[in-house]
Amino acid sequence: MKILSTARNLFATAVMTAMATSAAAAPDVIRIGAPIPLTGALSPEAAKLQSGYDLWVETVNKSGGIKVGDKKFKVEMVYADYQSNTPKAVQTTEKLVVQDKVNFLFSPLGSGATKAASSVAEKYEIPMLAPTASSDQVYDQGYKYLFGLFTPNQSLTNSITDLVKAKTKNVEKVAILARNDLFPLSIAQEMEKSAKARNLDVVFFEKFAVGTMDHASSLTQIKAKAPQWIFVTGYLNDLILVKKQLTDLGIKAPVVTMLAGPAYKEFVAALGNSAENVSSVAWWHPAVRYNGKDLFGTTENFNAAYRAKYKNEADYAAASSAAAGAVLQLAIERVNSIDPKKVRDALASINEMTFYGPVKFGSNGQITDLEPPVFQIQGGKPVILSPAAVSQGNLALDVK
Repeated sequence: MKILSTARNLFATAVMTAMATSAAAAPDVIRIGAPIPLTGALSPEAAKLQSGYDLWVETVNKSGGIKVGDKKFKVEMVYADYQSNTPKAVQTTEKLVVQDKVNFLFSPLGSGATKAASSVAEKYEIPMLAPTASSDQVYDQGYKYLFGLFTPNQSLTNSITDLVKAKTKNVEKVAILARNDLFPLSIAQEMEKSAKARNLDVVFFEKFAVGTMDHASSLTQIKAKAPQWIFVTGYLNDLILVKKQLTDLGIKAPVVTMLAGPAYKEFVAALGNSAENVSSVAWWHPAVRYNGKDLFGTTENFNAAYRAKYKNEADYAAASSAAAGAVLQLAIERVNSIDPKKVRDALASINEMTFYGPVKFGSNGQITDLEPPVFQIQGGKPVILSPAAVSQGNLALDVK
């Protein structure tokens, strides 16, 4: 029995030694979980997020990794498809934490899924950076582990309403059509406030259900109201469909604004000439110029890296997802730790210039200092109208 016991002890010691040796030999890796809608209606937007994440990871790892004390940690993205289904986004996020053992989280796409999944980050006290959540309802939960890289929705609607008021004389009536989903509906509601605050008459406000394929009834009602400004919110596929049906029905207005699809090249590619003069506003544009302290440094450097990898210009979603990684890296390197609570505190107090712009989070976790660029499709390309420092042209009006 004594011999058997000794043998067992020797075996256990050998196993533990082997495990320790294996752990010591294993590379230092930071795992970041990203629930994204790789399939389903939101998959075009998911591709934007993934492109930004992948560019950041590639850039970090080529430089040797994220510096933590006297070590450098490589970065590994762990993607999980929640199939454009918000309840599934919550389940997927929890799986990333509990089963995949990620160190940090990037949020799902948009405000609705981010609001739902942020409860998981808060529950497990893991920092979550949100590249594409802007609605106030995401940040009014009192959470401490959620940090968003989009300014509030009213910053967009105020910017574009100020520009339209300044550049036009006869825009008096506004019609608003909104996808009945957290982000698009919130943008529409903020647009209503922005318009009324500037003495514009909102003559139509209607919601359409997720998955709506025929907008003829709503658009016909809009035509009857004869607005000078048509404002539509939704995701890329929604807005392409609405614009096609506006064209098919011969419905025009001097100003047509859509959020947020026109920022994507797929919007122009799908619509061709029908995209001309559609205006929009976004949280970032490749024409902005910042000199940052992150790994990309200048906006020009980020743009060049994105073009080299994807043979295309970055849009705001790709930039914000890359910025999420860059900001997380700044926070980790500031505290020389991957301890989630220490990194959370570093994010809460960060105040740095990045290629994306100035990054400082308010007490609710939402970024505070960016000025959203207003742009319009002109000649098949987005042309910045404001802010003045990066303006490339003037607002063009559609004549009936």
